[in-house]
Amino acid sequence: IDPVGFDTIPEGKVRPGHFRGVATIVNKLFNIIQPTNAYFGQKDAAQCVLIRRLTHDLDLDVNVCIMPTIRENDGLAMSSRNAYLNEKERAASAVLYKSLCSAREMYLEMLSAAASSSTVDGCDCLNASDIKEQVMSVLESE
Repeated sequence: IDPVGFDTIPEGKVRPGHFRGVATIVNKLFNIIQPTNAYFGQKDAAQCVLIRRLTHDLDLDVNVCIMPTIRENDGLAMSSRNAYLNEKERAASAVLYKSLCSAREMYLEMLSAAASSSTVDGCDCLNASDIKEQVMSVLESE
């Protein structure tokens, strides 16, 4: 199975043929097992899109369930590939997640402040440079 368009996204460019292999193996597995439901983690977003497209395009009678990402204690998404990270790479990966969480909190606080404000004009709005500054601040502090 050759999924059109997946070799041009960033992950597909650095892993030529990866999505073709995923589509082929998952299709074979579905045909052999014939599951009612199949569960995939949302951390592999492109793979989830591919599998949903595969089941739709081939009229496979499988309910594809995308599940929330489960994280390690340090915030790193659980994955068998984590075993390939050295100590420094693992620490850096966890900091990236922390910085994104910090930016999300900043954004949610801005939304909350805007919702409780009687006038939108008086609200200090958050912009992309504010979020970037917050992310960089966390990255630099770790």
